[in-house]
Amino acid sequence: MNEFDQCVSEIEVFGFTVLKNVLDPQEADAMRTALIRCEKKEGTDHTHRGSARHVANLPVLDPIFFQCIDHPRTLPLLEYFLGKNLILGSLNSRIVRPGDEDQGFHSDIPEGMLNMASPVMMNTVWLLDDFSPANGGTKVIPGSHKSGYAAPPEGFKVTHVVQPTAPAGSVLMFNGQCWHAGGANTSNQNRHALFGHYRKHMLLFQLDPHDGFPAEWYGQLNKRQKELMRMQRGLGALHAADSHAHAR
Repeated sequence: MNEFDQCVSEIEVFGFTVLKNVLDPQEADAMRTALIRCEKKEGTDHTHRGSARHVANLPVLDPIFFQCIDHPRTLPLLEYFLGKNLILGSLNSRIVRPGDEDQGFHSDIPEGMLNMASPVMMNTVWLLDDFSPANGGTKVIPGSHKSGYAAPPEGFKVTHVVQPTAPAGSVLMFNGQCWHAGGANTSNQNRHALFGHYRKHMLLFQLDPHDGFPAEWYGQLNKRQKELMRMQRGLGALHAADSHAHAR
């Protein structure tokens, strides 16, 4: 079985898969360096579902992150589950520091939007450091995407937890309905990761990449990246995924 078919099967059965070595070590190092630079300028303390440093809307902060938008190892899987007309809902980062606590299990989809037939959202976690239980690598509950609950119901005892161990440059991909949580960082080093959140075409951006996007970078985007961020008609064009358009 090839990688694509294996990953599709794992996402359908377990709700998640891990693609190793999507970025080579030099690419992962360069992206982590850029993220640290962005965090110093734009980072905020994040206390929703655990403590961490948060860097939002990465495509407007550095072009190095563009490659994550439509990477040839990840995009075909996302298109398989969400359709060719999907959007990049957001690309953010979470930097988990020594002592930062466990998030608690949750999904990224409100209960009223859960769809047992097919995903409405998919997540990609880009590992910029090796992930391990010690540094709080993301945990997932296999099969929870089929539960019909947005989070473990009150009184439910979570027992079957998987915490993938993978090298920097890997990508953890999961159905947005899959219960997941960033773990507590008990190591002495920060853990850096990017979070690409993709949605079906009828939904709005989580963070609109048009807001603050430097015009001088527009020419660096390829055609598919522009489509995924609904920029194919230019930075100022209204589009269905733009919350501002719905407010007018």
